[in-house]
Amino acid sequence: MTFRSLMLAAALAALAPTAFAAAPVETFVEIPGGPGPLKGTMLGPADGPHGPAVLILAGSGPTDRDGLNPLGVKAPSYRQIAEGLAAQGVTSLRVDKRGLFASGLAAADANAVTVVDLAADAHNWAVRLKADTGAPCVWLLGHSEGALVALIAAQNPRDICGLILVAAPGRRLSDVLREQLKANPANAPLLPQALPAIDALEAGRTVDTTGMHPALLGLFRPNIQPFLMVMFRQEPAKLAAAYRGPILILQGDADIQVSVADANLLKTAQPAATLVILPGVNHTLRLGSRDRAETQANYADPSLPLAPGVVDTIAAFVKRQPGTN
Repeated sequence: MTFRSLMLAAALAALAPTAFAAAPVETFVEIPGGPGPLKGTMLGPADGPHGPAVLILAGSGPTDRDGLNPLGVKAPSYRQIAEGLAAQGVTSLRVDKRGLFASGLAAADANAVTVVDLAADAHNWAVRLKADTGAPCVWLLGHSEGALVALIAAQNPRDICGLILVAAPGRRLSDVLREQLKANPANAPLLPQALPAIDALEAGRTVDTTGMHPALLGLFRPNIQPFLMVMFRQEPAKLAAAYRGPILILQGDADIQVSVADANLLKTAQPAATLVILPGVNHTLRLGSRDRAETQANYADPSLPLAPGVVDTIAAFVKRQPGTN
């Protein structure tokens, strides 16, 4: 064999793992959900599940298993996380919430599904993912409101390896909502009605929306108030302090919805947790800024990749924990 042919053979051998890498295996799964099934998508490495298993829990409102939301979010962050994890040998399951999208038949009214209900569903999904992968336990990766769901679920730690809290509120969601409303100058005329409404719901009292500004009706409409009352009772820092398993707190410093201060509150509450701050990363885990107009444009662009470090940080954390592989 000539020197040139040897060099060509070496080059082809070097390219082979990348050029012909097998695609991850996608499996559509469902579990009983009462009136109808709960549905999700499992994505694992091509050679089968053999490492950690991660359950991805979606953020607030009508956010689907991929991270898309009809209210202006076209960033498929959860699907991108799943794809990145599969490439590193980590199987994931991302699911549609009870009452929404493919899990729509599991609840007569999606507005009546509380974070406590979603935490119970997370446990049932963890049992299924554990059985399908053979993993000894399952990691709960919660994003935004999904992080609160993960914290509630982890108060019963059975089948749970640990928590990955991404863009997680460290305060009651009522406090976060107050801050978000006050942060936008355009909301100033709404605050005299909005802030007392939050106070009432936080105290467990319903709010009369008669005469309320139309811009606030979507937030405080009567059929969603029971959900808000349950959510506003939850104290993320106290839940984190009570959980004794491993926790990764992952927070971008360009996030205008949940702040680094929230991440620090969770870390203070549970000093054993690992805190990672990602510079220039926004709420959908892409590179961005704290400018509101730029952020909205960023959320609406499905072509943008995840920020560097997001998947690597998650994968490294779950792989290095003893007894979870």
